[in-house]
This record gives sequence, structure tokens and C-alpha cells, in this order.
Amino acid sequence: MSGLNANPDRSCAHPGKRHGAARLASLALAAIVAGVALASTLGLGFSSSVTPGLVARYAAKFGPAAATRIGGWQQFIRSIAAKRGERRGDDLELLGPVNAFFNRLPFLTDQAHWGVEDYWATPAEMVASDGGDCEDFSIAKYFALKELGVPIQRLRITYVKAVSLNQAHMVLAYYPEPNAVPLILDNLTDQVKPASERPDLIPVYSFNDEDLLIARPGQRGVSAGSSSQIRMWSGVLDKLKQELKY
Repeated sequence: MSGLNANPDRSCAHPGKRHGAARLASLALAAIVAGVALASTLGLGFSSSVTPGLVARYAAKFGPAAATRIGGWQQFIRSIAAKRGERRGDDLELLGPVNAFFNRLPFLTDQAHWGVEDYWATPAEMVASDGGDCEDFSIAKYFALKELGVPIQRLRITYVKAVSLNQAHMVLAYYPEPNAVPLILDNLTDQVKPASERPDLIPVYSFNDEDLLIARPGQRGVSAGSSSQIRMWSGVLDKLKQELKY
């Protein structure tokens, strides 16, 4: 397997929008390869990495309120980090606040928000533009938890089928231990629940900075190589590196 089409936002789960299983399968199985190796993502996507130039750029693009929204995001991360203090190993207390913080942003389809069928936003883009869809929520939560010190080995952006809505969807999974049942951060609910309590979600594949795993029912995920194979993820990382230059 050379790669995956990671475009769940074309049918990103939200009430009132449904798509058939055939389209879900085509979204999951089409092969797209990012042809270049990715640089280290350390520090990319963090609220603390946002430059004054980037704030000015997004305020000009999305309106003056964009600067306020970015400031609120930065303040949220700082306040959570301060409350956490020295308890660096206690990740569970971070999951609910991070999930709820981003879930306050409006859900918007890519077509409505960006005028294109398929777009993955950086966290700063999502916050500044005041909205996003399921992959944007999942990506923003992933980088927020990384910034707060959660090891990436515990975090996996996960492409699923939302059974009750018959739609493709994306969530963030947190694994307290490598073989544990993950906890699910989902833009459809502020409640962080174990995957065992989310029978409505069927995992298809998952990834983080390090690797890509294909889900197998009742089994551990099967390695499919580097997450650099996911073209849209590679594009997000490229945009994050570009954001540091402003």
C-alpha cells in the first residue's frame, strides 16, 4: 500500500448530511502519495509559535476579530499549562477542556468555509477563520495536546465511519497505554468517552507525526508506513512551516 486518500471532510460527520458506504470506501482506499519526506514537526502548530506577522496576516484576511480569537486560543493553552503545573504525567485532565474549547467553534463545510471541496486547515487558520470541519477540529486538538506535553505516541488522528449518520468522520484518539482502549475527542460531543462506548464509530485508519496504521477489526492496527503518505497531512505540515516565516 503506497498511501491513502485522507479526505474525510468531503463527507465529514454532522447531523443532516449523509453519504453511502460506497463513497466512504472510495475515500478510504484511494492511494495518494506525498512525494517528499517531511521535516521535524517539533513546535509546529503550537499557539506559542504564532508570530505577530501571522496574526496581522490573518486579521487582514479574516477580519480584526481573528486577532482576538488567536489571543483567546493562546490564553487558553497558557492557563491550562499553568494549572497543570508539575503534574506532567496526568494527561486525562487535559482531554475534556481541550475537546470543549475547540468544539465551541462553528462547524463549517470546506465548500462553505473555503470554497473548495477539500481543505485541511492549520490550528491558527481554524481559530482565526472561526470554524472548520471534523479534520480541522481533530488536527487542532492534536497540536494543542502536543503543546501541553502529551506524548505523540498517545495521540492518533483517526479516520472513522460514523455508523449512525452513514458518513466519513475524523476524531482524535488518546491512548493512555499502547494497547488500551482509546478515549475519543469528537467535535460531535463535548463528552470524552472510551471507544468501547462509541459503537457508532468504526475506525478505518489512524496517524500521528510518526506513522500510519490501518485498522483491523478485533486486531491491532497494521502499519502502513509513514504518515507522510497522506497528502493532505503533508500539506498541513508545509503550511505550518510557512506560518513560522511571517
